[in-house]
Amino acid sequence: MLDFLGKSSIEDFFLRIPESVRVKNLNLQSGLSEVELSRKITSLAQENKVFPVIFRGAGAYRHYIPAAVKRIISNETFLTAYTPYQAEISQGILQGIFEYQTMICELTGMDVSNASVYDGASAAAEAVNMCAGSFAASSAGNSVRRNVYVSKAAHPHTIETIKTYCFGSGASVTLVPVTNEGKTDLEALEKMLGEDKSACCLYLQNPNFFGLIEDAKTAAKIIHDSGALFIEGVNPMSLGLLESPGDCGADIAVGEGQSLGLPLAFGGPYLGFMACKSALMRKMPGRIVGETVDSKGQRAFVLTLQAREQHIRREKALSNICSNEALCALTAAVYLSVMGCEGFAEVSRQNHSKAVYASSRINEIPGFSLVYKGDFFNEFVSCCPDCEKTLKFLEEKNILGGYTVAKNRILWCVTEANTKEEIDTLAELLRTFSKEHL
Repeated sequence: MLDFLGKSSIEDFFLRIPESVRVKNLNLQSGLSEVELSRKITSLAQENKVFPVIFRGAGAYRHYIPAAVKRIISNETFLTAYTPYQAEISQGILQGIFEYQTMICELTGMDVSNASVYDGASAAAEAVNMCAGSFAASSAGNSVRRNVYVSKAAHPHTIETIKTYCFGSGASVTLVPVTNEGKTDLEALEKMLGEDKSACCLYLQNPNFFGLIEDAKTAAKIIHDSGALFIEGVNPMSLGLLESPGDCGADIAVGEGQSLGLPLAFGGPYLGFMACKSALMRKMPGRIVGETVDSKGQRAFVLTLQAREQHIRREKALSNICSNEALCALTAAVYLSVMGCEGFAEVSRQNHSKAVYASSRINEIPGFSLVYKGDFFNEFVSCCPDCEKTLKFLEEKNILGGYTVAKNRILWCVTEANTKEEIDTLAELLRTFSKEHL
């Protein structure tokens, strides 16, 4: 296999993985029994540190998960990660997916949702493929619109995933600059589109990576005037306060659903949600569950649409996703059901109000002033005298601080899980650090 692929060693397979996260040697003795190996690995796992207080987001968020959510999804009836191929014999699974789809449509203001994809970044990239595929079909195979516009204010991981997908499909990616205020430069976008007749779509994250609320309605008008489609990436928790993507004029809404009842869990598994207007429904990857009646006139559920790329027309497929995150999607549906409309809106309000309070406390500290003055949801960027030393100082106090976005800038996140006392403690610790280092 190594010879065929032109590799000289097994290590060559892992060159793309950063050195900093590679395990060089577990120091395992040969011939360990199962129980001995288990003890060794358990001992190594103790080196992981779980912080009781977290002020970091950047794509993965700590929220309070009601006990009922875990209790319900732990029921053996629901413990599945997949939709069966003979789907209609599993009415319970189909209903769970149908309820999830319905809730996603209600949250996003879209007409139809699929049964979920792998994560938020892949959902954004799949949405880009949907747009490119839509124009390719309407142009009778002449792919005249293959230029994808992506805001530089989107999550870096999402941008890289979109680039990877576009590299494989032959589409090009044009990055839209960010203003000094930390938002997408819509004037620059309009100028760029005026000179480009091959624009396929715009991906705009709102709130953006810096936590700021973008002018999604204006972005939608600009991209639609050019004849292209608008994809809005959203934090679902913000939709208890902000206008839905549908109200903002989006053609496709995507995002990471981890906030909807899924724990941080050392990074997954997570949930990518996708919803779109009905005109794009047949371009959507994955599966769509619909409601009907059976031969007795009773309510029933069917696998209405599914991309057939694994089965009968792989060469024509826009996507190779034919699976879904069924258990994670069910968890999101259960979480939304348990919270209800009022409870979900209250969580959104607490995310915002506590973040505003934290930003005001941090802004008072010398060396930690806010970088951007615009409206935000639950994340904001502040200056920092020394990010590495600051975060290490907080870690010694059992607090996971914000995410470093530049040498002297930190992205802070506050959710409903953070108490006022925790925020006040953070502010006092930062004040102490400031006195010692300024």
